Amino acid sequence: MRRHHTTTLRSLAMAAGTFALLGAAGARAASPAASADALGFTDGIWRSSNLLGDLWGLRPWLSAHGMTFDAQETSEILGNVSGGTRKGFAYDGLTQMTLQLDTERAFGWQGGLFNVSALQIHGDNLSSRNLGTLQTASGIEADRSTRLWELWYQQKLLDEDRLDIRVGQQSIDQEFMVSQNAGYFVNTMFGWPMLPSADMPDGGPAYPLSALGLRVRAKPADAITVLAGVYNGSPTNGPQDTDSSGTSFGLHNGQLLIAELQYAYPSPGTMISPDQGEPLSRLYKLGAWYNTQSFADQRLDTLGLSLADPAGSGMPRRHHGDYALYAVADQMLWRDQADPDHNVNVFARAMGTPLSDRNLIDFSLNVGLTVHEPFPLRDGDTLGLGLGLAHVSSQAAALDANTAAFTNSVTPTRHSETFIELTYQYEVTPWLTLQPDAQYVFNPGAGIANPSDPGHTVKNELVLGLRTTILF
Repeated sequence: MRRHHTTTLRSLAMAAGTFALLGAAGARAASPAASADALGFTDGIWRSSNLLGDLWGLRPWLSAHGMTFDAQETSEILGNVSGGTRKGFAYDGLTQMTLQLDTERAFGWQGGLFNVSALQIHGDNLSSRNLGTLQTASGIEADRSTRLWELWYQQKLLDEDRLDIRVGQQSIDQEFMVSQNAGYFVNTMFGWPMLPSADMPDGGPAYPLSALGLRVRAKPADAITVLAGVYNGSPTNGPQDTDSSGTSFGLHNGQLLIAELQYAYPSPGTMISPDQGEPLSRLYKLGAWYNTQSFADQRLDTLGLSLADPAGSGMPRRHHGDYALYAVADQMLWRDQADPDHNVNVFARAMGTPLSDRNLIDFSLNVGLTVHEPFPLRDGDTLGLGLGLAHVSSQAAALDANTAAFTNSVTPTRHSETFIELTYQYEVTPWLTLQPDAQYVFNPGAGIANPSDPGHTVKNELVLGLRTTILF
């Protein structure tokens, strides 16, 4: 996804080109062909879609055997310059590697695709160390580890991509609840939303976790897609570090069932007359998930008393099952007919559950606007402005009030947390992106006490940072 040593890499490449020019001009022994080769090499680097090109012949060899390999490094420095539990900056990074095999190209089996991917997560976690937020500042923040991410096989069952199934270890944030335009942002919640992050066991089978399962995708009509899946109810048996390698492959933690209906316009079969111009694309999704596991009550114990009541059992009441409903919309508002890369889009994603007794978050929302090619001749750039909101359930808030009453303290009552993000993806080359980013968080943690000043809540935060992405 993103990277850190981008300036150094660019400087080295530019220096290589400079020295090649100086050598060609100043050394009589250097031939014109040699200088042309040097210029071609450096020019090729900047035009290539990958920093390492064909990987010294590996990519062509893999392609000849039906395989593709991709590697990506995302690095960033983020820091809060005001508010939070303490000020400071932190570095974090993610290396992703993916290998896919097309079975038809490899050995003649039609419609099959095998995928395996791995993650190497490094650096520190600013959100847990400095911010205390619910909606974490970066989508790549996670416990340090080198782990298997996904391992699945997909098979087409009908022609024209009408039906396919996928079985194996899957991270469902790659297909479900996805907003295309939200993916340009840095904050975690523009990827995997706040509600499942807080309410699903272990945060759900989403980055950096995955779970064994079966997914079915059907296209009953050109404009309609139906996704449905059943997965292990929890990606781990506890915290992430209980399965640091990602190879537990659990099947005994209940079931997570999820379904999503998608409507896309224009559909692949839509006929557009030349005088109409390009239509404004849109993609709408409706979905729901249900988890069969047992969930702890947010306020009451096994005796029906508040968990804050000293006379109670101290053990939360248990509830069977949990669910939520969601909707996603991506809508293009405007496109320059003379330059289709120049366009303006909006997105929205909302998710809610009526079960406040077993959920910390009962509603989450992401909305935003993106501008592609915001400046002339910058067709690889994207400017984005987005907002995220997380609302604490009434029962979780009631426990806060109970705690304050029983302990005769000034424990704050949580209610909601909101942030806004302004970001800009700058494409230096097809394989290198720089992304300055600014986030402002209102009421961090939905109104939690500051550990260093318990009489006051954590103050609003301004988070600044820079993300880099290198495609190898």
